[in-house]
Amino acid sequence: MKKKYVSKIVFALIIAVFIICCMINAPVSSAVGTLWSLLPPIVAIGLALITKEVYSSLFIGVLTGGCLYAITEHSGFSGVFNAVVKEGIIANVADAYNVGILLFLVVLGTIVVLMNKAGGSRAYGEWASKHIKTRAGACLSTFLLGVLIFVDDYFNCLTVGSVMRPITDKHNVSRSKLAYLIDATAAPVCIIAPISSWAAAVAGTVDGVNGISLFIRTIPYNLYALLTMFMVVFIAMSDVDYGPMKHHENNARNGDLFTTRNKVYPEDAKPMHTRGKVIDLILPVVLLISLCVLGMVYTGGLFDGVGFMDAFANCDASFGLAVGSLGALIVIILYFLARRVLTFTECMDSIADGFKQMVPAILILTFAWTLKTMTGLLQAGEYVSGVVERTDTMVLLPMLLFVVALGLAFATGTSWGTFGILIPIVTGVFSKELLGIGDSASIPPMVIICISACLAGAVCGDHCSPISDTTIMASTGAQCDHVNHVSTQLPYALTVAAVCAVGYLLAGFVQNVFVVLGVSFLMMVGVLVLIRILSGMKKTAPKE
Repeated sequence: MKKKYVSKIVFALIIAVFIICCMINAPVSSAVGTLWSLLPPIVAIGLALITKEVYSSLFIGVLTGGCLYAITEHSGFSGVFNAVVKEGIIANVADAYNVGILLFLVVLGTIVVLMNKAGGSRAYGEWASKHIKTRAGACLSTFLLGVLIFVDDYFNCLTVGSVMRPITDKHNVSRSKLAYLIDATAAPVCIIAPISSWAAAVAGTVDGVNGISLFIRTIPYNLYALLTMFMVVFIAMSDVDYGPMKHHENNARNGDLFTTRNKVYPEDAKPMHTRGKVIDLILPVVLLISLCVLGMVYTGGLFDGVGFMDAFANCDASFGLAVGSLGALIVIILYFLARRVLTFTECMDSIADGFKQMVPAILILTFAWTLKTMTGLLQAGEYVSGVVERTDTMVLLPMLLFVVALGLAFATGTSWGTFGILIPIVTGVFSKELLGIGDSASIPPMVIICISACLAGAVCGDHCSPISDTTIMASTGAQCDHVNHVSTQLPYALTVAAVCAVGYLLAGFVQNVFVVLGVSFLMMVGVLVLIRILSGMKKTAPKE
């Protein structure tokens, strides 16, 4: 109880100090475009971490943003309702891109239920138990599957989670650890994969050069993505954990996969038939991946004569995933009917069951999207970008951009929105150097480093943020309590972030990819070895 009171008092003091700083910066009647714009996400994130209750925390954050906006606009109570309900919840639920993601969620939930009912997941679990015999093997298999599904982070999180849950459960890997493994190989993999929805998003932020070619040049300098993947492999092989994750993993070894009892996800559907085979899981997953990729390039104009890479660069990820997953669902139902593993009634019942599986994710996503709308109305991005533009120390710019991108993505929960704001600022700062350049190969290294720092910081902030879509999807895929996932993952993400900040500081002076990568990896190894040694010392320390 004492810890709970201390954390609440500390949070109240932080909010009080922040509000005082806001009042010094600008009056509350001028909250738009000032430090006040960061208050709603800080309230939501802080409450979520302290109360362990996501829905109410997000809603209070949304309400805070609505009140600030109404005060600024002098619109009273009606302005609060207009901002929160009409411009927030209703607008986000009605948004075509968001609806596509929600449809994809429901369809994927249905496919998972179908595979479980048919016995495919059970058969795959039995097969995997003969080949994956250790905790390290289960963790590494999760990582490798995440690397293979590099097309889209949403798709990555949900597919890897549904496939690997039975295997990690069998080896007593906590749901929090599974959520971390999923999250650490979703956005970090997509941000260094040229054929992905993320590459398409980045390619569209810089005018006048080949966007995909520019994106490829940023990959070696994307320290957060590369070091995070390295850290995942190290932790999986060494079985070393620290922070809250260690507590969750110790409990999992004793049979408690969840640690806290506030489970918000229903149990997986029990197999209805024992005739299920491994192919009943493998084939639906392969179909889903293939048709989702096809759906994405279709939306990019592949069948209208556009090249494959250009089709990816111009794709509508939401529409493509919705089309691809719906097509896959129809084929999968026909397949199970033809195999006579499920009846037509059982297949139709799975649609409602799949929707129920995804209700927690849909609720959290809706509130998170609404909170982003509030920060948008308050122009949080413009405020942060103005702070960046006032920076005149060029050698420190990569590190500062990384830190600012991390903070902005953490507060707003969007990595795409973060690099969409910051990359144009970078190109504006280097406008003279970029003048007349049509070939990305001619862009100066410092520009590439700064763009990479924006991307790395955005992914890091997205990785840490409780209101990030990807973080929510990772919790959903692992069927892990969302706050548990955030609190256990945060120390790991911040460890990598600290090494990255030093790496980008070095990059500002050296501007040599081999030196920067080499030193960064050596620092990461040193930090991880030190953590392992300290962890071993705690295990062997005598009890008092």
